[in-house]
Amino acid sequence: MDIVIHHNPDCGTSRNVLAIIEAAGYAPTVIEYLKTGWTRAQLLGLFAAAGLTPREALRETKSPAEELGLLDPGVPDETLLEAMITHPILVNRPIVCCRNGVRLCRPSETVLDLLDHWPAGPYYNEDGGVLIDQEGKRVG
Repeated sequence: MDIVIHHNPDCGTSRNVLAIIEAAGYAPTVIEYLKTGWTRAQLLGLFAAAGLTPREALRETKSPAEELGLLDPGVPDETLLEAMITHPILVNRPIVCCRNGVRLCRPSETVLDLLDHWPAGPYYNEDGGVLIDQEGKRVG
């Protein structure tokens, strides 16, 4: 199965999602979107496939969202999209794409919904919580 992850290596959740995918035996295509940036069409396609609005995909913390005045609920989607193109850090991450769907994988265990098979258990999330028990069953 081909998997693409829109990844920020400085983000613990993004690193954990990538680790889960790789531990499950997949070799994903990793797109470091802070380096490559976004296009309008790309964002619209990802958001539509994931069932997200630009507002739902907006990274509000550890981003310039507040200083850019984007946290006001009245800011239109078009303004959010333009800001995301100008400031790629504004897009929440990681976004994972594969034949089973597209998801914003926060929390990291959301990626398990997309994978046909999982890493061997036990497997833990970035906070030390058990995601997959020693019998290979999802916890929580």
